[in-house]
Amino acid sequence: MNAAQEQDPTPPAFRTAVDALRSARLRPEIEIDPTRPPQRLAPFSYALEAAVVDGEEDLADGRLVLLHDPAGHEAWNGTFRLVTLVRAELEPEMAADPLLPDVSWSWLTGALQARGLSYGEPSGTVTRASSHYFGGLGDRAPASQIEIRASWTPREGLGGVPDTAAHLAAWCEVLCQIAGLPPAAGSQGPDGAVVTLPQRRGPRPS
Repeated sequence: MNAAQEQDPTPPAFRTAVDALRSARLRPEIEIDPTRPPQRLAPFSYALEAAVVDGEEDLADGRLVLLHDPAGHEAWNGTFRLVTLVRAELEPEMAADPLLPDVSWSWLTGALQARGLSYGEPSGTVTRASSHYFGGLGDRAPASQIEIRASWTPREGLGGVPDTAAHLAAWCEVLCQIAGLPPAAGSQGPDGAVVTLPQRRGPRPS
């Protein structure tokens, strides 16, 4: 161990988990970059922001945060936690579908299960919102959005490190589904059933 490693307080398990996120190979439609992580949720954290891009248009975007508490966290039932936000715009008729929240949540659980990933303590919300414009903005068409907020505890493997690269790939598949893209080869669940949103057309309102 060199002097720099001796001075680095970052736990080796967290370093390994972050390195896996940085080196993961993802779908070409995904643009992803590190971003500033939250500072108060855990002793150690790392965050990524991503977008599904079609030409110059973002079809969906999101944020994935990896939290680590070497002492463990009672609510997590583990030492690692993944926290995410995914959002996209919808056609109004899709936003009105009463099954949309259940289907949207199943995208996340299904993406994890399709990769055989073990996880625990899942929680989250699916929110639909609609905007109607008036006055000087009255020429804009109504807009609808969907937002998925979720967190789960990835089960730890060798050396106490979860397979963060696989969890990231599953999360990116959710991003692509909410954007309306077809699933990547091999990403379907055991029954082969996949539901995606129709791909949004036209520019995003500013």
